[in-house]
Formats: sequence, structure tokens, C-alpha cells
Amino acid sequence: MSPSSDTIVEYHLIEGPRWYRSRIRTLGPLCGLLIPGVVGLIGYVSLQASDASWSGPVGLVGGYFGAPALLAVGAPFGDRGIYPLAVAASGLMWVLIGLLASRRATRNPMASWSDFWRHYLWMLGGVWVGVAVALSIAVVRIGAIVDW
Repeated sequence: MSPSSDTIVEYHLIEGPRWYRSRIRTLGPLCGLLIPGVVGLIGYVSLQASDASWSGPVGLVGGYFGAPALLAVGAPFGDRGIYPLAVAASGLMWVLIGLLASRRATRNPMASWSDFWRHYLWMLGGVWVGVAVALSIAVVRIGAIVDW
């Protein structure tokens, strides 16, 4: 006896390949904010919590690695009113990097979170190398002007 169309129940496979793909594509952009968000938060807290000699460099480096657009607005010497806009632009950049990493990871039908993190960490590393190069150039240029 064959079942009628009224009695057919559709079951969704949880934690199958399609579920992982959709999960990575949905949560990937938000996961893109995790690492830079923590680094930026450490930088911000170090600037607000302490006046020690270590808090300035930790805050500056943490802020730049968390929000690279601060370099474009000239922090810490630029107009403070533009800093929130630079932080928001950096957040958008990290979300887009997370989105791109999620799309690249899910090209594989059997995508997993390790695929996402592999793609994401390569892009994060590229951005951070660019920040490190920009900071190095700024130190050389400012060092030449200040002449310690």
C-alpha cells in the first residue's frame, strides 16, 4: 500500500552537508568580526584602563589591527570626530571579508568551518601585513621628522 501525499512527512537532515554550507554562509560574515573585534577591544580597554607606558603602544597597535581604517583618517593625530566612521568602515570591511571567506569555503560541497577559517585567516593576515607595513612607514617618517 503506497502512502498518500497527505501522509508524507519531510525530514530535514541536521548537520549534513547542506546544513553546514548554509550555516557557514549565514554565520561567516559575523565570524569575520570576532578576531579583529577582540583585538580592537583589547586596544580600547588598554587605553581606557591604564595610563602606564605600555597602554599607549598596545592601544595603538590593537586599534589599528582591529580597525585598519583608522590609518586612513590619520589616527591618533587626525580629527577625533571621524574615528567612529573609520571604526564602522573597518567593521564593514571585516564583515565583507567574512562573507568572502564563507563563499570561498562553501564552493566545496563538503565545506566545514575549518575551510572557512583557513580562507579567513589568509585574508586577515594580508590585511594585518598591510597594517604592519603602514605602521613601519609611519614610524620611519615620523621618526625622521621628530628626530628623537
